[in-house]
Amino acid sequence: MHVEFRTDKGKIRHHNEDNGGVFHNQTGDPIVIVADGMGGHRAGDVASEMAVRLLSEAWKKTEEFLYAPDVEDWFRETIQQVNQEIVAYAHEESGLKGMGTTLVAAVFTRSQVVIANVGDSRAYLLNREALQQITEDHSLVNELLRKGEISKEDAENHPRKNILLRALGVEGTVETDTFAIPFEASDILLLCSDGLSNMIAEAEMEQVLLSERTLSEKADAFIAKANANGGKDNITVLLLTRNLKEGGETKR
Repeated sequence: MHVEFRTDKGKIRHHNEDNGGVFHNQTGDPIVIVADGMGGHRAGDVASEMAVRLLSEAWKKTEEFLYAPDVEDWFRETIQQVNQEIVAYAHEESGLKGMGTTLVAAVFTRSQVVIANVGDSRAYLLNREALQQITEDHSLVNELLRKGEISKEDAENHPRKNILLRALGVEGTVETDTFAIPFEASDILLLCSDGLSNMIAEAEMEQVLLSERTLSEKADAFIAKANANGGKDNITVLLLTRNLKEGGETKR
């Protein structure tokens, strides 16, 4: 596995409330995570940091998973526990009231990648077919789009685009979406916060991923392009491939 992780505060925000990285369990298998905190400075920082730390600590205690359904069960149970801990901590600290975080994460079995998400941080997969968005945003705008009440063009600039219907730390229980999909040696997995997906069109993402750049250069290009397009939010990108030709240094 080759992983590149980048996070940047962007051009508008004074603080970076995103978090993430790659972590390994007892048998050396990776989990990759991206979280986008909300609730203002410190609160957003704390929520995203807690989500990444608690999920990665739980992962470090596990051993090899052979089957995707077992990983999906683990994700749903563990993310529920993480959510409860974030909620409890926010109740104890008055300055953290209202904090929350998105979460998108992935774990690999022998032939598949299992993705879990809550909120509007996304997972994309580039395979031989094309770039495809795997996750679905848990947002008000996406729900309106899904029901046909607004167009895709309306969704791009909707004034309530940032309103989430699901996030960790908001309520005592949270529903986690999971996806198990094939993952081949030449595929590239992209996890990102909305600071990337709101600033770069899918066609431009695909262009970067299909370029002759190394994996490290592709990660840098995503940050640079998001900032060049406005950098209106914190930007986080995590790229992963099994293709040795992609190169890249694994970051923990």
